[in-house]
Amino acid sequence: MKKLAYIILSITFLALNFGCADHLNTESTTSAKEDVIFSSASNAMASINGAYRSMYSMGWGSAWEHENGGIMAYITASDLMGEDRLMNDMGSGWFYMDYAYNILGDYTSSAGRQYQCWNFFYTLISNVNYILAHENDEALQDDPDLANYLFGQAYAMRAYCYLWLVQNYQQNDPSLPGVPIYTEPTTIASKGKGRGTVQDVYDRINEDINTAISYFDNSSVEQQHPSHIDKYVAYGIKARAMMVQHNYKEAVTAAKEALKKPGASIVPFSNTSTVNNVNNSNVMWGLEILADQSLGNGGIYAHMDADCGGTYCVAQHLISSWLYNQIPATDSRRAWWTDPAEVDENSALPSYQKPYIQHKLVFINSRIMTGDYILMRMEEMALIVAEAACHDKDYTTAREYVKMVTSQRDSDYEANLAKYPDSNNITTETSTQINSLMDYILFQRRIELWGEVSRMHDLQRLGLPMHRNFGSEESNNHISDGIAYDYEAGYDGFIYTIPLEEFNGNTAMNPETDQNPMDY
Repeated sequence: MKKLAYIILSITFLALNFGCADHLNTESTTSAKEDVIFSSASNAMASINGAYRSMYSMGWGSAWEHENGGIMAYITASDLMGEDRLMNDMGSGWFYMDYAYNILGDYTSSAGRQYQCWNFFYTLISNVNYILAHENDEALQDDPDLANYLFGQAYAMRAYCYLWLVQNYQQNDPSLPGVPIYTEPTTIASKGKGRGTVQDVYDRINEDINTAISYFDNSSVEQQHPSHIDKYVAYGIKARAMMVQHNYKEAVTAAKEALKKPGASIVPFSNTSTVNNVNNSNVMWGLEILADQSLGNGGIYAHMDADCGGTYCVAQHLISSWLYNQIPATDSRRAWWTDPAEVDENSALPSYQKPYIQHKLVFINSRIMTGDYILMRMEEMALIVAEAACHDKDYTTAREYVKMVTSQRDSDYEANLAKYPDSNNITTETSTQINSLMDYILFQRRIELWGEVSRMHDLQRLGLPMHRNFGSEESNNHISDGIAYDYEAGYDGFIYTIPLEEFNGNTAMNPETDQNPMDY
């Protein structure tokens, strides 16, 4: 074979000192330095810290680096494929092609979204596989607690990556082709793997996350930094995986365990007016962006913060008018977006005060372009319990856990929840009305986690269509191109095509038989 498409010809571990703003110390695992890194459990922590640091770095494609700045770029791209998050303009084009379902042809390029995403997650997988190759090293048993903490993170990270890959590159059907699975370090001489099935990937995810939890159970080390996966974050990843697999009982169990995280809590809205701060007590897992680690215009808030004054944010990100208008007047989360009722459209307002523009996810410090990347919050776990319980018709639990969130957001939460009857029916036209308890829980998820999780992934796992029909408010405010996007459940365009580079370098995959559908 030539090379695996995710290009890890010389794996590097990036040592990051979280205690200060030191620049990265890069060590190649193909050099003698690998012996130094894995000479003790303490030294080996540099390897997993490097994996986290790579999650907010650019360069995953051969071009367009300002829209592929790590994990938040891929969350944004996937989220923009849904109906809840709009762009008011094409602007400079950043993320607009994802939003407009116009990236199909990019699969032939190493600059395209398909390649960027594939490269990013498989690079992380290869990096943690190098860590796991040292699982039985006696040198790491100088501190068994820390070694268990290290390997727990590595297994959980691999599960996290495969969960993303199987959702981005396939529909939610266990019988369909999955993605290649690698569990050992890869080099230029490694042989590529075939696709297998989605169920194969689920099995890998399940085994990895359970192994991770077992390692954490045998370690007394608490989360050393918000960027680190700990036992409770691992349970959160498991809860997400169980929701994708429709294993709702296990999802409830896992999410409840995640909610036991010491010192963490669902907080009142006044403490979450700026969501993207890893120091908030409701943050379970997040990437702290220090001043000297800012990606500048490659950071996601350069695209999302309408008040940042840059050219990258001219195509502002907005909530759909239908979704916004469902938020009760008593709900403090309305402040996350500009209320059109408070805007005099005849005045010369700055762009960030136009209707429906988001203020939820912005720079904490726009001068130095910093703002943390939040990957998991307590509120998500409560909403997973609520949704999963509702799927299983345990309506008492469903109501109890959705109230954990709404009671901190809506002063009239009891009355607003009481409007919806016990039912797990989902209204498939997702921008028409809220009819059932299930609709209400999903609505809460859409509001609370707007911009933080992929709406497209939710549509896929729930088997829902994507109907982005612009209302009069959007049309009046020149939202996007005004074209309605109507795609039924399972639409081929919901998933990415596999990058051509993978077929060029992996002889175990045939572009004629292994490529995802391209007839859209």
